[in-house]
Amino acid sequence: MRTILVTGGCGFIGSNFIRHLLDTDSQVGVLNLDLLTYAGNPANLADLTGSVRYRFIQGDIANRDLVRQVMGKGVDAVVHFAAESHVDRSIHDSGPFLRTNVVGTQVLLDAAREHGVGRYVQVSTDEVYGSLGTVGFFTEDTPLAPNSPYATSKAAADLLVRSYVNTYKFPAIITRCSNNYGPYQFPEKMIPLFISKMLRDERVPVYGDGLQVRDWIHVRDHCAAIDCVLRNGRIGEVYNIGGRCERTNLDLTLTLLEILGKPRSLIQHVNDRPGHDRRYAIDCRKIERELGWRPDIDFNAGLADTVRWYADNSDWLASLRSREYLSYCEKQYGRLAG
Repeated sequence: MRTILVTGGCGFIGSNFIRHLLDTDSQVGVLNLDLLTYAGNPANLADLTGSVRYRFIQGDIANRDLVRQVMGKGVDAVVHFAAESHVDRSIHDSGPFLRTNVVGTQVLLDAAREHGVGRYVQVSTDEVYGSLGTVGFFTEDTPLAPNSPYATSKAAADLLVRSYVNTYKFPAIITRCSNNYGPYQFPEKMIPLFISKMLRDERVPVYGDGLQVRDWIHVRDHCAAIDCVLRNGRIGEVYNIGGRCERTNLDLTLTLLEILGKPRSLIQHVNDRPGHDRRYAIDCRKIERELGWRPDIDFNAGLADTVRWYADNSDWLASLRSREYLSYCEKQYGRLAG
């Protein structure tokens, strides 16, 4: 059985990826290394407890001794999700982002080299490219131009991975994806935050004019793409992953209101955040051409399913209210759903 180490596996994308692996390949076992910070929720994978193919290890990816011990358990491949990822938090304090996203990546790379890990996938973000104009798309050759401390920390980690490929011939690949949505997303991010507030008939904070454009992809499509890269991607390459689904934040908000049958009066325009990128859009032809992956889930259907999941899992949302993030989110956005 092949063992894959997934870092940050109790988070949104990581937990969905672990489910994808275990559901699609009976010859894979998963080690999940997660510190369980505010966004790491063990309830996301509670039903896997006791599975012989799944093991959870609580720990910090920046802890060199621990990571070396974990790598010594016969790890065949690493998929690295663990990261501080909320832009607003990075503006408030960039320190944790540098420690986790840069130093943590360096610790993982060194331990993986030491133990001869055969494959390493660095899960990054389209935010490392900066902001687009009204036309064009980010390609894998677009220069890095991050505009927030979060994006800068991810770009730094990407460059570190690239240096290990070139200096040590380390078998790493980088993926950069557009905005994800779907079940188990922590409710500081736009879609679950807005759903949770709309369910309570509370106003939702739209930054500035709301005309910032993002490309959206369902998390299950993203997980399938990462799996393709893990199995068949070319070492040293970058693969952009996108949903071919551009929406303004305002349009997305109006769609959520329509799905939930709520009035437009719930929209509250607030001051734009510093360094807010105007538009992201991904050119994902490379992964489509080389690996045969394509997004499969229709956005409108996927968004309706996502709204239904959060409405049906109010206990999951309520369980988060006692966690550390609460005071921060209340200061930024008001109360979350309970």
